[in-house]
Amino acid sequence: MNWGVIADQDDELSSTRREQVLGEKRHCCPQKLSQTQYVFKYRKRLFSLVKGDLKRANNGSPVHHYCDGLVTRPGHPVSIIISSDDATCIASPQRLKIVSVKSSGAVNGKVPLLILTGLRKEKRTMAAESPLLLSLVEEFVSGLQDSKAKDTATGVKDGQFTILQLVEALGQSLTSSQPHTRARGVQLLSEVLQDNYGALTEREVELLLAFYENRLKDHYVITPPVLRGLLALTKSRKLPPGSAVSMLRSVFQDVHVQSLMLAERACVYNMLINLMETREDELKGLGADFVFGFVQSMDGERDPRNLLLAFQIARNIILQGYSMGKFTEELFEVTSCYFPIDFSPPPNDPHGITKEELTQALRAVLTGTPKFAEFLLPLIIEKLDSDVQSAKLDSLQTLAASVGQYEHRDLAEFLEGLWSSLRREVFQTSSEKIEAAALAAVTALTSCLSRSVLNSDSEDSLSSFLDLLLRDCKHHLFEPDLKLVWPSAKLLQAACSTSYRAAHIITSAVVPPLVEQYNSRTQCSHRRTLLEVAQRFIQSTASCQSVDHDESLLSAYKDSLCSLVFSALSESNSSLQITATSVLTSLAQQPGLLLDSDIELAADHLTRLLLTDEDERVRSAPVALPLTSASVAVVECAGALAERHPAAFVTKLIPTLKEEMFSDQIESSELRSHHAVRQRCLSALAAVSVRASVVMESAPVLLDVLSSAHTDPDRFSVDEVVRACLSLQRIAERVQDGEDTSRCFHDVIVPRLLSLALQAALQSDGSSGRRSPLVEEEVLSAMVPVISTACSRLQMFAEQTASRAASLFLDGDVSFLPDNSFPPRVQLLQQQQEDSSWRQTQLVCLLMACVCSLPRSVALSQEERLLSELEELSCSCRHPLSYTSAAKCFAGLVNKKPQGPCLDSLIQGVIKRVSSELDRPSSPLRTQAFTLLIWVAKALLLRYHPLFSALTDKNPTRPVQLFTLLDDALLGPMAADSFSLLMSDSADVLNRGCHADVRIMYRQRFFSENSAKLVQGFNAAPQEKKANYLKALSNIVNKLPKQVQVSELPAALTCPDEGVQLSTLSCLQPVLINPPQVLVLQLEALVSRLLALIGSPAMKIRMASIRCVLALSRFPAHEVLPFRSRVLRALAPPLDDRKRLVRREAVQARAEWFLLGSPGG
Repeated sequence: MNWGVIADQDDELSSTRREQVLGEKRHCCPQKLSQTQYVFKYRKRLFSLVKGDLKRANNGSPVHHYCDGLVTRPGHPVSIIISSDDATCIASPQRLKIVSVKSSGAVNGKVPLLILTGLRKEKRTMAAESPLLLSLVEEFVSGLQDSKAKDTATGVKDGQFTILQLVEALGQSLTSSQPHTRARGVQLLSEVLQDNYGALTEREVELLLAFYENRLKDHYVITPPVLRGLLALTKSRKLPPGSAVSMLRSVFQDVHVQSLMLAERACVYNMLINLMETREDELKGLGADFVFGFVQSMDGERDPRNLLLAFQIARNIILQGYSMGKFTEELFEVTSCYFPIDFSPPPNDPHGITKEELTQALRAVLTGTPKFAEFLLPLIIEKLDSDVQSAKLDSLQTLAASVGQYEHRDLAEFLEGLWSSLRREVFQTSSEKIEAAALAAVTALTSCLSRSVLNSDSEDSLSSFLDLLLRDCKHHLFEPDLKLVWPSAKLLQAACSTSYRAAHIITSAVVPPLVEQYNSRTQCSHRRTLLEVAQRFIQSTASCQSVDHDESLLSAYKDSLCSLVFSALSESNSSLQITATSVLTSLAQQPGLLLDSDIELAADHLTRLLLTDEDERVRSAPVALPLTSASVAVVECAGALAERHPAAFVTKLIPTLKEEMFSDQIESSELRSHHAVRQRCLSALAAVSVRASVVMESAPVLLDVLSSAHTDPDRFSVDEVVRACLSLQRIAERVQDGEDTSRCFHDVIVPRLLSLALQAALQSDGSSGRRSPLVEEEVLSAMVPVISTACSRLQMFAEQTASRAASLFLDGDVSFLPDNSFPPRVQLLQQQQEDSSWRQTQLVCLLMACVCSLPRSVALSQEERLLSELEELSCSCRHPLSYTSAAKCFAGLVNKKPQGPCLDSLIQGVIKRVSSELDRPSSPLRTQAFTLLIWVAKALLLRYHPLFSALTDKNPTRPVQLFTLLDDALLGPMAADSFSLLMSDSADVLNRGCHADVRIMYRQRFFSENSAKLVQGFNAAPQEKKANYLKALSNIVNKLPKQVQVSELPAALTCPDEGVQLSTLSCLQPVLINPPQVLVLQLEALVSRLLALIGSPAMKIRMASIRCVLALSRFPAHEVLPFRSRVLRALAPPLDDRKRLVRREAVQARAEWFLLGSPGG
C-alpha cells in the first residue's frame, strides 16, 4: 500500500497552526490509507509530527523511508512519497516528474494510486480544483460517454491539464472495487496516451509501463485498455532500456491473446511490430523465448487483418535474424497451417484485403529461410495432389519462390517427389496458368541445383535431377505426332535456360537426335514440329551463355542446324518456311553460330522467298492483299539478320529487290502478282534499314520509286507510292539515331521529298491527262509523317531543315533542293489566279511537318512572318487541304510560342480576323475561318492558355464563338463535330511526339468547365438545334476516362443523331460490365432509353442497344429484377427482326433475362 504526501517549504510552523493541520489531517483521514492523500504545505520536519498517526493508521506497522534530512531551498516545491514497503523522494524544481512505487499488494483487492507528481510552484492547482477535468472523467467513467476521451486528450495536448492531474482525477476509478469502473479509468488514461505519448519523458514512460504491467494481472476486463496503453508506450521514443523485454514478458505470461477480441489482438501484434522496429537488440536478447511467445500469441488467429500483421512479424523474425532455436518447426507450423490461402473477401469489404495480399504475405514467411525446407517441401508435394486448382497454383509459385533461398543439400532428399509432381502438372494439366507455374518451378529448381559447388565426396544433384528429366521426357521429343512432345520439350527447355552446365547436359543429349529425326522424317507436319522444338532449345540456350566460354553452347552443332534450316527454307510448304525463318532468326541472335557464308546464303534464300509467292490467293486476288503470314515471317527475319549482319543485305538483297521493283517486262496476267512482290519488297527495305550503312542504300531506292512514279504515273500506282512513303517513315522510326543517319535524312531524304513534291506541283498534266501521283492528297499525307518523324526524332540537323523549309515557302529559296530546275521566286503560300494553284498551296502540309515537329527550345527563323502568311492562307484559300494544313501549321507554332504579350497580341488578332468572317453569314470563307478557329482553340486548350475561353465561350462583345456556332444553320453540325477534334489526339501535329505543349488531364478540365454550358445551351436551343448540343457533349464524353464518362452517357442516348447514339452505345457497353454505383442510380432512365433504341431503324444501333441490355442482366439481381418483364416484352419484336445478326443478339439477351432471378440463373 502507498501513501503520498506533497510538501512545500515554508516559514516556521507555529504550534497553533501545527495543531490545526493535524486536526485537519485527523479529520479527513479515513481508516483505509490506500485511498488517502495527505497534503501539507510546510517543512518536511512536519512529517515527524504525523508519523505516529500514519503508523496507527497502518495497523501498527512502522512507516519506513520518510524524508528525513532532505535539504530544500526556499521557494522550490518537492514531491514526497512515503510507503510502507518502498519509497522514493525526488526534489524537482525544474520540470514535471512522475514517481511510481510498486506495491506489494492491494488493499481489499483495490489498486493503489501509483502516480504522483511534483509540480512547479506556479502550477500547484490540483485536479480537485479543475472542474472541467473532473467533469470529463466523471462523464467518461460513469456516464459512459466515449467522446469525452477525445476531449480529455485534446485538453492534455493543449496544456489545460497534465497527466498528473488526469491520474489524480482518476484516483477513485483506478482504485475502485468494481472491475468495470477500473477498466473505464484505465481506458481513459490509455486513450489520452494514444494522442500524447510523444510528450512523455523517459521516467514517465517507465512508471506508466510499470503500472500497466501490474494491471495485466488484474481482472480480464481491464486487459484490453491496458494493451492499448502499452501500444501507445511502444510508440514513444523515450522507452527506457530493458522495458521492451519486461513488457513482452508480461504480455506473454499474463495474456492469452487468442481469447481477446479482434482489436485487442491487433494491439498485441502492433506492439510487437513497433518493438521489433525500435528495440531489435533487446528482443533478440530473449532468444528463442521471443519466438515461442509470438507462436503462442498467433496460434489460432483467423481474422485476415490480423493475419497480415502476424505474417509481417514472422517475416521480420526470419529476415532480422532472430534466434528460433528449437521452435523453428513451431513457427513453421503456426504459419503453414494457413497454406494455401483460401479466402474470399465479402462484398463491399471496407478493408480491401484480398486473397493475393494474404498469399504474398504468407509466401514471404514460408520461403524466407532454408531452415523451413525440410517442412515446406513435403507440404508442397502434398498440396500438389489436391484437386483444387488455386491450391496447386499457389503451391507451385511458392516452390519457385522458396528454392531461391535453398542450397542443393536442402533439396536433395525431395527431388524425386518434386519432379514426379511437376511432371504430372505439365503432362496432364488442364490450365495454362498451372503449366506455366510448373515450368517456372522447374527452372527455379534447376537454377538452385546449378549453384551447387561439387566436392569430391558430394553427390552431383544437378546431374541427378537432369537425368530424371531426360529419362521421362527425351523419348517423347522423337514422337512428333503424339501430344506429349510439347510438354516434354517445355520441361527440358525450362531446365535448359537456367545455367551453362544444365544447358550443356541437355543440348548434348537432345540436339543431335533431333537433327537426325528431322532428316529421317518426310511429312512436313512432323518436320515442322521437330524444327519448332529445335528452335525452342536454341532460344533457351541464349540466356545461359557463360562468360568463360566465347563460343556458343551450340557451336558443335551449328553445321547440322544450318543445314536443317536451309533445307526447310527450300521447301514449298509455307508453314515450314515460317518456322525455318524463326529458327534462322534465333541462330543469328547467338554469336558464332552463323558464318559469313551462312549469312549470304540466308540472304539469298530470303530474297528468293520475297520475290516468289506460291500462294494462290495472292495471284488470283482482285485487289492487293495484306502480306501473308509467310511473307511477314520472311520480312521480319530479314530485318533481324540485317541488324547484326548488314553487309550481306547491302550487297545481295537490296540490289535484287531494286531490280525486281523497276522491272518493266511484266505480263498483264502477272500484274497483280507483281504488285504483291513490290509490296513485299517495300516492306523488306524498311525492315532491313536499321543500321546507317543499310539506310544509305535502301532510302535512295524508295526515293527512286517516288521519282519514277512522278516521271511516269503509269509505272507505280498511288498505293505503291504511299507504301514507299510508309517504308521511309518506318525507317525514320527505327533507325539508330546518329550523325550519319540524321545527315542522311536532313540532307538527302527530306530535300528529295520536297523537291519531288514541288516538281509535281509545278508540272501541268501530261498529254494523256494523267497527273503525277505526288499531287494526290493521299501521297502528301503519307509524306508528312516521314518528315515530321525525321525532325522530331533525328534532331541533330532538324533546325536546319526547318529553316530551309521556311525560306522555301516564304522566299522561294530552292537552292538546297536537288534537281534544281525550278523557276525563281516560287511563291507557295500565296494563292494564284490559276486553277492549278492549289497544287502549290497544298504543299503547306510539308511545311507543317518541318516546322511543327521541332522541340520547343528551338527558335524558328522568320516565325512572325510565317505566322502572318499562314493566317492569310488559312482564311483566304478555298482548297480544303491547303487551308486545313495552314491552320494546323499555324496552331502548331502558336502552341509552342513562349507566353507573353507577343503571343496574346497574335491570338487577339486571330480572334478578330475569324470573328469578322464568321459574323457575315453570306461570307464564302466562313468554313476556312471556322477551321482556323478550331485548330487555334485546340492549340490553346492543350497548354491551358487563358485566352482559350475567348475562342469558345459566349461573349456579348464577340457574338460568334465556338459555342454560339452550335446554333448556326450551316456551321452547327461542323461545330458539334469539332468538339471531337478538340478532345482527340492529332496524328500529324499538336501531339507529344511533335514536342507540343500538352498538359495533363486537359480533357477532364475542358469537360468540367464546359459541360454545364452545353447542357444550358441545349435547354435554351430550339428543337432543331438541340441535336448539335447533344452531339457536342457526346463527342466530349466519348474521349473521357471511363470514371468520368458514366455520369454523362445515359443523357447522350436521347440525341436523335444516329452517329451520337452509336458512339454512345459503344462507350456504354464496356462500362456496363463493371458498373460504378453512379450508373446503378440511373438505372431507370438507362433502361428506358436502351429499350427505346431497340426499335431504331439503324441495324448497328439495334444490335448495340441489345448488347447493352444484355450487359444490364449482369447487374446485381435485386437492382434489375423490377425491370425483367418490361425488358422481356421489349426484346420480343427483335426476335423477328429482318436482320439475322439482330435476331441472334436478341435471342442471347432474352435468354439471359429469362434466367434472371431463377435458381442458378
